[in-house]
Amino acid sequence: MFEQGDLKLVILRLLEEKPRHGYEIIKELEGRFGGAYSPSPGTVYPTLTLLEDMGFARVVPEDGGKKIYEITDEGKKHLAEHSSTVNDIFERISRFVEGFVDAPMRDVNQSFKNVARATYSTATGQIGDKDLLAKIKEVLDRASAEIDQLGKKVP
Repeated sequence: MFEQGDLKLVILRLLEEKPRHGYEIIKELEGRFGGAYSPSPGTVYPTLTLLEDMGFARVVPEDGGKKIYEITDEGKKHLAEHSSTVNDIFERISRFVEGFVDAPMRDVNQSFKNVARATYSTATGQIGDKDLLAKIKEVLDRASAEIDQLGKKVP
């Protein structure tokens, strides 16, 4: 979703808005992506540690031992030096979200849900019918192959 180094800048921007826990960063990004993307803890927490090591963020202990991260003056300076890059990243996120929730993509999502519903309701109702399950698999394999080919035709 992000290019090399983008996540560091995105997290710094979020910390500039307000101090946050790692979990809050994950949820904020998920919200900004309209639920279409959620970074894993295995990505966010090491990035926070890296920002801390670089002197761009610091941990402020909270009651109960939880860590809350805040941006440092050095982090604000770094963010200011890369403001056009950060703005481009957030613009890219905005365009992605707009494209993901517009009518054509909503229709694709609905069709995907319909396929999932039909597949699981039919398959789970006939779990002992190996021939039927094999036919369902063939249909799904053909559909995925056709969709892959459509993607390869796009210039």
